[in-house]
Amino acid sequence: MPRYLILRLDGPMQAWGTHTFEDFRPSNLYPTRSGLLGLLAACLGIDRTDHSGQAALAASVEFSIRVDTAVERFDGKQSIQKNGVKLPDFHTVMDARKVDGKANKFPVVSRREYLFDAAFTVAVGEKPNAAYSLDAIVAALRRPLYTPTLGRRACPLSRPMFDGEIEAENGVQALKSTSGHGALIYSEREESGQPLPLRDVPLHGKKRQFGTRLVYLHKHKESPCS
Repeated sequence: MPRYLILRLDGPMQAWGTHTFEDFRPSNLYPTRSGLLGLLAACLGIDRTDHSGQAALAASVEFSIRVDTAVERFDGKQSIQKNGVKLPDFHTVMDARKVDGKANKFPVVSRREYLFDAAFTVAVGEKPNAAYSLDAIVAALRRPLYTPTLGRRACPLSRPMFDGEIEAENGVQALKSTSGHGALIYSEREESGQPLPLRDVPLHGKKRQFGTRLVYLHKHKESPCS
């Protein structure tokens, strides 16, 4: 039976970028493929300019993601259950790029979205003939070479990512068998769910460009365990 690594992505802020236009940087509601690959690449020490290494990692892994609910937080007196929310932050950007690629000589107010008090559980599977094995990824998760963050450098983790491994028929079943609360699972392999297009496949080259894939939405009853 296939083996899956279980990752817990939990932190005060997360941001999983989608289409960006310099002055507006939205966040997807769950981790993107490009964001998860960047997270693993940081742990493995694969530099952003190492296009062959990035491509090899992308060809080695597949992801299924559970959106967790009722995340536990401490308000200073007691533990409380909170749900994640998406809110904008505002920045002033100098020398922002214009449509023609030139720098804008005027300051631009940039609106950036973040997910607050969000948490996700990710099942990482190994593709055939993987250049980066799950064993190598586990070792990197335990001793990362670069600092992993949750989508942007301003978004640190609040707990260790690696939460063990499990054998299951597929990534969706792995997440259904993993403790936690969550009713929605997005998988890029198990095609029985509702298909959703998402442009988050990195095209490895000098320019940061992305291709489109389908993810499949699965629903299940929340687990009572934690």
